[in-house]
Amino acid sequence: MSKVWFITGAGSGIGAATARAALKAGNRVVATGRNLDKVRKALNDVAGDNLAVVHLDVTNEAQAHTAVAEAVEAFGRIDVLVNNAGYSVLGNFEEISAADFQSQLQTNLFGVVNVMRAALPIMRQQRAGRIINISSVAGVIGLKHCSAYSAAKFAVEGVTFSVAHEVEQFGIKLIVVSPGFFRTDLLDPGNVRYAESTIDDYASEGSAEAAYSAYDGQQTGNPAALGEVLVQLGAMDNPPKQFMAGADAIAAVRPVLEERLNEIDAYKNLSRESAGSF
Repeated sequence: MSKVWFITGAGSGIGAATARAALKAGNRVVATGRNLDKVRKALNDVAGDNLAVVHLDVTNEAQAHTAVAEAVEAFGRIDVLVNNAGYSVLGNFEEISAADFQSQLQTNLFGVVNVMRAALPIMRQQRAGRIINISSVAGVIGLKHCSAYSAAKFAVEGVTFSVAHEVEQFGIKLIVVSPGFFRTDLLDPGNVRYAESTIDDYASEGSAEAAYSAYDGQQTGNPAALGEVLVQLGAMDNPPKQFMAGADAIAAVRPVLEERLNEIDAYKNLSRESAGSF
């Protein structure tokens, strides 16, 4: 059955690819973004009656509610919400300014919160819905130079898992998707923000820009393939709570989680002692 998809950050990368895949599968799509020309250009060849393009800056809570209302006016409901909009702030923690750290959270975390708050009343009324929140491997294990980005993505995962318990009673299910390296605009010079300050103690290992800029456009993951998989996840009756996107994601995450479990076991007696019981 045709579903209505509401996708943030639909002007490029995973957002645009998911919009294309959803339309290809016969669904209706509300594609949102701050730059409507960019969204229209990205989806120009698939434009039609099943596609609505809506302006949305996810950091603006009022706009989130307006965009959701426009989606419902256009197509009557929202079946699948994909929270994809975001950008990256990269650098050593001490070198990232407080303003940049806060801005990262405002978009990558509170953007998700704003859109979920706007969409959940619709889904509750429907007694059905799926929310797919795009996280990152950096939101599962943490990565060097990614403290601000990881902080936001770890929080997205926490919000997703917590809200899932609250709304499952209404037929709403949440999925957090943690991609590895995909060929998106995340590292494009226009999308990434590198720490401007430098501290001598970190200089010997090179800058975050030198470490990450070389990956721009060279990532192994194909957004088109992921978009098709997200459409499959959105149609599942019992989707996974967390989905690792890409073989590199599995390879990065599995040993870290195994190490954490081993560490829990290694210190289990001390853990029991910390509670005053054995």
